[in-house]
Formats: sequence, structure tokens, C-alpha cells
Amino acid sequence: MGIKYDGLFHLLKEKKISKTQLQKKLGFSSTTIAKLAKNEPISLKVIEDICMELDCQPGDILVMEKDKPESQLLKMLLEEKEMKLKGGLYHMTQIKFSYNSNHMEGSRLSEDQTRYIYETNTLAPEGDETTSVDDIMETINHFQCFDYILDHVSDKLSEDIIMTCHKILKNNTSDSRKDWFNVGEYKSRPNTVGDSKTTPPTKVKVEMENLLTGYNEKTNVTLGDIVEFHYRFESIHPFQDGNGRVGRLIMFKECLMHDIIPFIIDESHKLYYYRGLKEYENEKGFFAGTCMSAQDKYKEMINYFMGEET
Repeated sequence: MGIKYDGLFHLLKEKKISKTQLQKKLGFSSTTIAKLAKNEPISLKVIEDICMELDCQPGDILVMEKDKPESQLLKMLLEEKEMKLKGGLYHMTQIKFSYNSNHMEGSRLSEDQTRYIYETNTLAPEGDETTSVDDIMETINHFQCFDYILDHVSDKLSEDIIMTCHKILKNNTSDSRKDWFNVGEYKSRPNTVGDSKTTPPTKVKVEMENLLTGYNEKTNVTLGDIVEFHYRFESIHPFQDGNGRVGRLIMFKECLMHDIIPFIIDESHKLYYYRGLKEYENEKGFFAGTCMSAQDKYKEMINYFMGEET
């Protein structure tokens, strides 16, 4: 729950009383006035004194606001992570996020196998099919990446956060044993997205710095801003591999940071996601619409675990 004192300041304006005059009249400290200005909790005695002075009721000067679902979501994820709670929203998000994001990049693990790895730290074989060690490692690493972005959800997006995500994701994979692959660093060899060229290795750092500077200068980040960042990030394709997974982790983090419902691109949205990225310059709304559809799907999962399912 949050507290807002908008009614108080409206009343003061109506009665032509300044905050300084109220402070002197009632003998409040500057700290109390600062708390009122910041909508921070104050003592019941202070509220009573104000009401007596202004001849009003507590409901006239303050309102208790229920936390937005987005704020409740972050609290729930962090709490369940800390508790290591099984069967909750954090647990389900870990499994679905890791499975879908890795599956989009070619992992052959099933969702059940992903769940088994998360819950037991072992792998349940399916039929006679062999399993790639890299698929297993990148699944485990994605779990750790998700924890990392939760731990740093309030930190301003930076090259260090992005590079650390890549380092965690590719740790102990066969790619990490190739010196030129540059795990946790920008790419050393040119790469492509489908049939499209990406930013040359020599220009990646400058392009990433420019992208982050422009993004971090925004004062009110919207879902559109996060989607735009993702498109530009994927166009630069700063790492040798793992760009899609790192990019989708960044989107989840930034949504949480800016009180926006996050989302997981799953199998039903995969083709629309790729099409949206490919056609972004001509039709930005298509990619944004895909993300919003995925957002609605994740919102259903949030509502279920918050006991708000209709």
C-alpha cells in the first residue's frame, strides 16, 4: 500500500496557506514536511494536528493507494526467489522463460526437461534422443541470468550489466572455450541476423554506448521505448552468439524496473517476434503488438498466482 497527501496540498492551496506557514503554526520539523512532500508515512499525531488546524478529516488530506500490479509483481518475484519457494510465480517464470528463450535459439530440450533440470538439477532423458551438453548448460545459465537481472533490476542499464548477462549465459559452454568467441565481451567477427548484416565488430562499442546513452536519458520509459531498444540492440548484435536471449532478459528487467508488465516470447509468439524485428523499420506497430500479446499472456499467469484470476 502507498500513501499520497495530494488532498493536503490541494487544501493548503485552497486556504492560501504555504507549507512553511503550516510547519511554523504546528511546530513541525522540516523532516516532517519533507516526508509529506515525498508521500512517506508520518505519525498519526501529525495527521490529527493537521486535521485540527485545517478543520478537516484524515480522508480529506490523504489517500491509501493499493500498489500497482507491476510493483506487486517485483515484490513477489524477489520474495519467492529469496525463499526458494517451489510452485510459485518465480518458479514458473524461471522454467517458461529459460525453456522458451533457449528453444527459440535451437535448444532441443523440452519444457518438461527444463522443469526437471530446474527442480532436481538432473536431466530426465526422453526416448533415445541424445542431449547436448550446451543445451543443458545454457538452460542452467539462463536460470542464473534471471536471478542476476532480479538482483540488479533497480540498476540503470549499462554495458556492464549486459556483458555480465552474456558471460553468465555462455559460461562453461563449448563457445566459452574458443578464445575468439569473447564470452562476456563484444564480438570479434562479423555476424548476421537472418540475411541482414549487423554492426561491424570495430563499431560495436560506440554503437552500444550511443544506444545506452539515448535510452538512459529518457525520463519516463514506456513499453515502446523498451521495444525500440530491443530492436536496435538486435540490429547491432553485439555478441558472437546469445544476443536474442540477452536481449529478451534485458526487456524483462527494464519492464520490471519501470513498472511495466514484462513478458516471455513463447512458441505461439515466436514467428511474429521474428517477423516484427525484420519489418520493424516499416511497421513498428507489428512488433510492439506481438510484445503486448505476450504481455497479456504473462499477465494471466500473474493474476493466477496473485489470486486474481477471473
